Amino acid sequence: MQRLRFGAFVAPHHPLGESPMLLFRRDIELAERLDQLGYDEFWVGEHHSSGWETIGSPELIIAAAGERTGNIRLGTGVISLPYHHPFNVASRLAQLDQMVRGRLIFGSGPGALPSDAHTLGIDPMVQRDRQDEAMGVIKRLLAGEDRFSYESDWFTLRDAALQILPYQEPMEMATASSLSPSGMVLAGKHGTGVISIASTSSEGLAALPTQWGFAETSAAEHGQQVDRTNWRVMMNWHIAETREQARQEAVLGLQRWHNEYNVQVLGRPGAKHYDDAWVLLDTMVNSGAAVIGTPDDLVVALRNLQQLTGGFGAAIGFAHDWANHDATRRSWEMVARYVIPEINGHLRGLRRSADFLIEKQADLMGAASQAVMAKIRETPGAYDALKVTLSKRSDNPKSAPEWRPGADVTITNGNG
Repeated sequence: MQRLRFGAFVAPHHPLGESPMLLFRRDIELAERLDQLGYDEFWVGEHHSSGWETIGSPELIIAAAGERTGNIRLGTGVISLPYHHPFNVASRLAQLDQMVRGRLIFGSGPGALPSDAHTLGIDPMVQRDRQDEAMGVIKRLLAGEDRFSYESDWFTLRDAALQILPYQEPMEMATASSLSPSGMVLAGKHGTGVISIASTSSEGLAALPTQWGFAETSAAEHGQQVDRTNWRVMMNWHIAETREQARQEAVLGLQRWHNEYNVQVLGRPGAKHYDDAWVLLDTMVNSGAAVIGTPDDLVVALRNLQQLTGGFGAAIGFAHDWANHDATRRSWEMVARYVIPEINGHLRGLRRSADFLIEKQADLMGAASQAVMAKIRETPGAYDALKVTLSKRSDNPKSAPEWRPGADVTITNGNG
């Protein structure tokens, strides 16, 4: 497998009570900061209800983020295709890809919130079939086919062709996949990538080992090809200098997110209310549904997940407000500083260099020290000046140590 890409998924999940205007600004600023940190992808969702998921148009956020970023790829995570006329989706995508200079990823899904489908009068039983149908039409439009007409029971095209095509050829695409195999089957049928959005739950993790096989089988049946490097797996994490610090920062926000959003607002099947925030946190961590700890903990979890799945191309962190803004920002930074280079082998050469010096230390430093001391002794007053300098250095107070790789040597998925 090639190097693992890293990204963020902004559904978003913002607790009720904060200014929508400031929330939009914060999501855009996150994209800008992740671009500076070297992250590969930034995904933005589409939702129209629940109170917590405030972005109704991922394209608008991506357009704003595109003006503040230069390298990170920007994905619609995802456009709910049954909610839109396919021609309008294709036209917006082509324009947006031109605006962000070919950095757009077209992510699509059937629609996640039953309340959104209810508002639009869409029968949940037809949503996945409509996503499939819309994808076929959108692909033809984005590919610049000659004008064509199309008749459906929910949209009509007459002599349709886009007047502007995407900047990139072809546009990168991905399909959302949850617990059922339908997303993987659809990705195989259309030869797209996949973003697994249910892997942040214990049930979703349990389904991962068999999921990719559905995409491969479907691709073979439809004469398409799929590649694991285009498989994105979503993860929950919050990272800090120590495991205890990460737990303290995330525990109350995690409880609020679970009890108020998953249980109270969504009524997610199987989700139960937790009065004890620490029990919920331990349940999430012990089941593998979240990594709340140090960079070392996340490295271990990622390697375990790669082994569990057989390999994937990108780890996408779910953006949440479990911790406050400053702690959350620091978490993304620590992943960039320590986790990404460790996973992708960027540190191997540095470690080999250090190991070589350790092995040759006696020979190299011995000869160098003898040469330096010989010159010091030859220079009048130099030896006494050196003793004064060393004495002053020993009097300087030491600051508190920052987290460093290997500092938290006991790595578990438990309480720590």
